[in-house]
Amino acid sequence: MQLIDGKKIAQTIKEEIAETVKSRIEKGEKPPHLAAILVGHDGGSETYVAHKVKACEQVGFKSTLIRFEDNVNEEVLLKKVEGLNKDNDIDGFIVQLPLPKTISEQRIIEAILPEKDVDGFHPVNVGKMSIGLPAFISATPAGIMELLKRYSIEISGKNVVIIGRSNIVGRPLSILLSQKGVDATVTVCHSRTKNLDKISANADILVAAIGIPEFVTADMVKEGAVVIDVGTSRVKSDKTKSGWKLKGDVKFNEVAPKCSFITPVPGGVGPMTIVSLLQNTLIAAKNNS
Repeated sequence: MQLIDGKKIAQTIKEEIAETVKSRIEKGEKPPHLAAILVGHDGGSETYVAHKVKACEQVGFKSTLIRFEDNVNEEVLLKKVEGLNKDNDIDGFIVQLPLPKTISEQRIIEAILPEKDVDGFHPVNVGKMSIGLPAFISATPAGIMELLKRYSIEISGKNVVIIGRSNIVGRPLSILLSQKGVDATVTVCHSRTKNLDKISANADILVAAIGIPEFVTADMVKEGAVVIDVGTSRVKSDKTKSGWKLKGDVKFNEVAPKCSFITPVPGGVGPMTIVSLLQNTLIAAKNNS
């Protein structure tokens, strides 16, 4: 069993990005500028955005964090999105999800200019990605693809099972893995899937993205499988200073011995999600030059 070290790969990619940024600045070009809108004080979102701001500093990006309370009016939020769309100094921006229930996430996503949508959630980017055209690919699927590539994990002809069909992870990842040139055979499972344990036990590559802590157990995993754990559930813990810890969707201790490769939580997919966002922002900056 080999651990897939997302933290290490993310650091390597950050160094590659930092070199590119340094070269741009030496040519008299401005550093890439990423903005983030954060609504409310969700613990997971706060942590994630803080990591993004720190990552921007590490690679030489400019970053702007715009905060709103969770009682913000949808129209006010849309006006801010419109302002960022028009701001030529901002190369790309994200609106951190989830948003309060009073706000339509889809309406906000569709208000972002596709060329500044570095989260890759806009229907234009999703559509282009689905037919293999250049597009901003949502950060978690892009990060997973990069991990598989950097660990030289064979995908062509492999049976891939994805547990979870979200628009942010499961669906886009299923498209990326089944595209010509990648050539996996992909099964997408969800809460209504019958005999899920039998289907997952046939996977050469199993991706757990269902959002239920330790959902995947050893009996659901084939001997020698590659397991990618996308889960990041915050579970109460009296052993940490913060009072909580991150748990993946995979019961790591019992599943890991069966795997050829497995991502830990934390330190697996998470760092790659942030670095993929930086890669998208760098592309946006190049397009904006």
